[in-house]
Amino acid sequence: MTGSSRGIGKAIALRLALDGHRVVINYYNKGANEESDRNRQEAQEVLTQMKSLGGDGIIIGADVSDSQAAQSLIDKTVEEYGQLDFLINNAGINQDQLLIRISDNDWNRIIQTDLNAAFYCCRAAVKHMIRKRFGRIINMSSIVGITGNAGQVHYSAAKAGVLGLTYSIAREYGNRGINANAVAPGYIQTDMTAKLNQEQVSKILSGVAVGRMGTPEDIAGVVSFLVSPQADYISGQVIRVDGGMAAM
Repeated sequence: MTGSSRGIGKAIALRLALDGHRVVINYYNKGANEESDRNRQEAQEVLTQMKSLGGDGIIIGADVSDSQAAQSLIDKTVEEYGQLDFLINNAGINQDQLLIRISDNDWNRIIQTDLNAAFYCCRAAVKHMIRKRFGRIINMSSIVGITGNAGQVHYSAAKAGVLGLTYSIAREYGNRGINANAVAPGYIQTDMTAKLNQEQVSKILSGVAVGRMGTPEDIAGVVSFLVSPQADYISGQVIRVDGGMAAM
């Protein structure tokens, strides 16, 4: 699972460990630097918690926005466990900015991390899943990939692209035993939303039917279901986990 050292990714990793799955924890690693060291430490803490819950797994650092690193992550997983049953593409970044202020570098960085990385990992994973004629792919999109959002043109575009990627994989490989679905979180309590001020939070919650932000565990429960046998006939779908924003 990409991007699993904190936030939503961490919650999913812990839930899958509780479900009895072996989880490969991926963290962003861009060589020897302070950020990579901090990310690895966070990943190690996730693994320790997983083991305390009776689960098991390994840690692999990789910048999955690089195609070779994404391929290596998948290959190392198969080398370790002999197979790959599930791929959960959770790695992502955001940087709110008005359209006219988005630089080429800003645009490319968001697209590379939030869309291209998912494509690279899916392409690498499907090759292994085809051989087994079984696989479950869960791509993390966002509610703004469906609705759009002011100040998030690049992020919304990337997350909308994730939906197209998911639908197409579902059609292309459904007859090979591979299901592909997307999860579209609404406003979830993460590092990203922690930067919002109280006025922004109040405005957001006014459009959420259940009257609260979601938690990473809300997302983890949906992912747990989608990789379970109970979801064998679900493919090519986007599951909105948004507290009823779409109903407002």
